[in-house]
Amino acid sequence: MDEMTRIPVGGERPYDVLVGRGLWDALPGLLPGATRAAVLYAPPLRWLADLLGGRLRAAGVEPLPIEVPDAEAGKQIEVAAHCWDRLGAANVTRNDAVVGVGGGAVTDLAGFVAASWLRGVRWVPVATSLLGMVDAAVGGKTGINTAAGKNLVGAFHPPAGVLCDLSVLDSLPAVDLTAGLAEVVKCGFIADPVILDLVTRDPAAATDPAGPVTRELIERAIRVKADVVSGDLRESGVREVLNYGHTLAHAIEKVEGYRWRHGHAVSVGLVYAGTLSRLAGRLDAATAERHRTVVTALGLPTSYPAAAWPDLLATMRVDKKARGARLRFVVLDGLARPTILEDPDDELLHAAFREGVAA
Repeated sequence: MDEMTRIPVGGERPYDVLVGRGLWDALPGLLPGATRAAVLYAPPLRWLADLLGGRLRAAGVEPLPIEVPDAEAGKQIEVAAHCWDRLGAANVTRNDAVVGVGGGAVTDLAGFVAASWLRGVRWVPVATSLLGMVDAAVGGKTGINTAAGKNLVGAFHPPAGVLCDLSVLDSLPAVDLTAGLAEVVKCGFIADPVILDLVTRDPAAATDPAGPVTRELIERAIRVKADVVSGDLRESGVREVLNYGHTLAHAIEKVEGYRWRHGHAVSVGLVYAGTLSRLAGRLDAATAERHRTVVTALGLPTSYPAAAWPDLLATMRVDKKARGARLRFVVLDGLARPTILEDPDDELLHAAFREGVAA
């Protein structure tokens, strides 16, 4: 094990995010007193589920492996119901636990299963993608998708701890590593501009999974999210800023039938949010354009078909931040100064789309 970074997340139920290499032995220590642990994993990660199951068994915790569909296909009520059936058959009690091994989709599902089983059991996300490490695994937001949209059914359920073993990034496809950096870039715009400097100074170093720059970017992004969620677990206030760029991004994902990578949709959403901030009179042109510059440096997408706008607007109206018929967008009053734009005019929204991302 190399030097481990421990990033605290505060609130009513504080926990730590562990970042480093060779962290698998730390898993049992996050679940003291458990006798069983359901280990949810997608097929490509069976090897890791087996490895972690061995660590749990050696510590006196009986693993219950549950294979689930990969990516967004796993975030369905039918999959959650299958997991509940397995938990019931194994007599998993409130003293036991759920472990989610995978990217953001698997950890979202695992957290939701844990939140809903017996009204809440302990859980630990073992994030295996960069996106999962900096976003889905931190903060206690869990959920599944429905026909109406992404993550509209879920629960706030903080984990007992989070494991981010950076060694798994060595074999992560480059396209997925880069896509995950969109969430890191978001953290740069809303709170930590050093992130933006690191990316633009050396994009190659930012995308080297074994390098120190990538680790610094991951840790900085986790700290941004940890600071925000520590004071607002249930997204009743300041936590909304973490959705910067996500209102359009979630709409793109829905319109695309979740075939787009989340990070690619977020990249387009960030460019849109920067343009909207400028057209709303909140943000200077240079900072707005910097959104495009940073994501382009990483090779991320910046555009979406112009003809899709009606469908995107209709989908955004059921976004989680909407209040009744009023849309709400996270925008910037300046670099690292996020705020909420309430009920913007449809023409302003369309103008931002036309000028910012329409292709």
